[in-house]
Amino acid sequence: MKQNWYKFLAVILLMYVIVMGFLGTIPRQPVLHETARNLYFHVPMWFGMFALLSMSVWNSIQYLRNPLVEYDNKSSEYAYTGILFGVVGIATGSIWARYTWGAWWTNDVKLNGAAIGLLIYFAYAVLRGSFEDEQQRARISSIYNIFAVALLIPLLIILPRMNDSLHPGNGGNPGFKPMDTQGSMRVIFYPACIGWICLGFWITNLRLRLKKIEQHIQEQ
Repeated sequence: MKQNWYKFLAVILLMYVIVMGFLGTIPRQPVLHETARNLYFHVPMWFGMFALLSMSVWNSIQYLRNPLVEYDNKSSEYAYTGILFGVVGIATGSIWARYTWGAWWTNDVKLNGAAIGLLIYFAYAVLRGSFEDEQQRARISSIYNIFAVALLIPLLIILPRMNDSLHPGNGGNPGFKPMDTQGSMRVIFYPACIGWICLGFWITNLRLRLKKIEQHIQEQ
């Protein structure tokens, strides 16, 4: 029971977020209108992606220090779930862009940076599949993983703040503070971030259990 606390937390928080996200009141803003509700689903995907990829890198470092299969499994599965969150983040962002900026995709530095970041991690998945030797695969992919997550920081955080961007809080655009001065969105947004992150850890845990079963079958 104690080990599953984050699963119960994910269910409770996401039920709250889904209900309040679609039915709760939001500040009326020009251009955004009802699309502002996507804040509870789009932005937390990136928070979840960073949390999962950070765990992936941590386990990659642990593997390089102490080459245990457990660390490599955790590193790869956290990375794969992080990629999933990144894909959902791109998809929800594209939908949001269509109804606010008038196009599914724009030449926005943050959008392009996110796409490049995902391509880097798609290459990570391809890299892992190109080695037959397990130790060589784990060692090289761990090194690649460290450099990959280091590239995400300038792509998604530094460069958008140095260039013009349509995203709130970047390139001189106002952030979301004018929208949540009364806390009406924050009381949903913060639980959304926590809930989606917990769901990401839950998905990874399930993938790790499946991987252990597969490895146990292969050893027999």
